[in-house]
Amino acid sequence: MKKTFVSFVLAAFFAFSLVSCASTNEVSRYEDGSSVKDLTGYWNENDIQLVCNELISGCIASPRVSGFKASNGRDPIAIVGKISNKSSEHIDTAMVAKRFQTAIINSGTMEFVADSEQRLALREEKVDQAENAYETAKSIGNEQAADFMLQGTVYSHVDENGREAVRTYQVDAQLIDIESNKILWQGEKTISKYIKKAAKKL
Repeated sequence: MKKTFVSFVLAAFFAFSLVSCASTNEVSRYEDGSSVKDLTGYWNENDIQLVCNELISGCIASPRVSGFKASNGRDPIAIVGKISNKSSEHIDTAMVAKRFQTAIINSGTMEFVADSEQRLALREEKVDQAENAYETAKSIGNEQAADFMLQGTVYSHVDENGREAVRTYQVDAQLIDIESNKILWQGEKTISKYIKKAAKKL
């Protein structure tokens, strides 16, 4: 009984220590009047989803994009190009590019072709098929070229005063006609986060 009580006291003390050592920073995001829980105030998966879905919704609603099918008798073919990170922190822009790709494919308004890395792997496979599976090999040179390329840039800015800060992220995106280099659509999305740091214990 005594041993059990000692074990309980030790477990309770350990749990209390973890809670005491945990960060108590308060972070909240204000976006269209809604509040989303955020652990650190830095760029995260929720931000990627929100930004990419909204930007692609605006992109596919563009008159130049919707008018492509009427003029050409088919859906436009798109590809995601370079997503640059010009923010003050490390951001995995490959995740942003993939989320853009997913939003485009799921929209059903544009078709999508493989990116440059995927195309190289596919070409190597076709060469291997031509050498080792001649009768059923897929032809080299029958690829579908993209009509449009989506490019983007991530920026950030921090306005800080004492324990309070506002961290702002802005993502700009452009849909470019690959043949003419014309920018067919351009959009931007901004997310701001208010951060209140925990007071230092004396």
